[in-house]
Amino acid sequence: MTPLLEVRDAGKVFITGGFLRRRHHVAVEHVSFAISADRPSITAIAGESGSGKTTLARLLLGILRPSTGEILYNGKPVGSMDRGEWRTFRREVQAIFQDPFEVYNPFYKVDHTLVLSVQKFGLAKSRREGRELIEQALRTVGLRPEETLGRYPHQLSGGQRQRVMVARALLLKPRIIVADEPVSMVDASLRATILESLLKLYTDLGISLVYITHDLTTAYQLSGNIITLYQGAVAEVGDVERVIKAPQHPYTQLLVGSIPMPNPKLRRAQARRHPRGVGRRRHGLSFRKSLPACLCRMSCECPAAVPHRAESRHGLLPV
Repeated sequence: MTPLLEVRDAGKVFITGGFLRRRHHVAVEHVSFAISADRPSITAIAGESGSGKTTLARLLLGILRPSTGEILYNGKPVGSMDRGEWRTFRREVQAIFQDPFEVYNPFYKVDHTLVLSVQKFGLAKSRREGRELIEQALRTVGLRPEETLGRYPHQLSGGQRQRVMVARALLLKPRIIVADEPVSMVDASLRATILESLLKLYTDLGISLVYITHDLTTAYQLSGNIITLYQGAVAEVGDVERVIKAPQHPYTQLLVGSIPMPNPKLRRAQARRHPRGVGRRRHGLSFRKSLPACLCRMSCECPAAVPHRAESRHGLLPV
């Protein structure tokens, strides 16, 4: 069966500088995975800052075009879709961005972004029906319409603004939601509420989620699959239970070892088992299959010649 969303050996290179001093920055390199069309899933993409998570999210949403490889939706390359196919893609693949305040125009009330979605995609036959759809979407994410509508973005809290964006995505009845660090800009007390709203979309409505985060704790609690990125390349892929509890790649081991432990004795024991450091540069490494090399150039011995990949059981198709 054709995957719903498929990433085939995708890469993105940004060119900076002038004509004589051009520099090529590899943001994403050789990333491949697929999301099943018949089984909703939650896939976490984890890594440190600068690992290429946001660039990959923009590739999935069609905001950026890959320099190499391709992104396919229902078997159709996103870059070669006609107007009708692109409209369907924009409706069925929705985004929740990291900073909810940047999404809003401060001169408009929060109603504007919701009403605009209803009008642009013809979701309602009348203004009253559109209002009912908006209010229902707000209640689904735990907001009271009478306390939310009619306000400007600065009059809402960060958690409320983020949940309005979840409601906007929900209005369009998407099949996939790409959530790029949706809880990193809100208080710890609100993270559980937003994550609960996302989980409800998956369990109740069957919407697949691509959850992009640097927090392995929330990735473990929310997702069924996980992909760890290191400087734009895939380090490890697989079932989140296996990857977090028994990581195979040294970089994933380092990420898991960075999670704070409440028991200092456990922390010291864990530190003895995991590597002590990761080189911050690629040192001219090539990721071509003909030149296998350690992905993260550990300062100690590294048993992984190539990134470890594992087949998942929760909708992330093997590549």
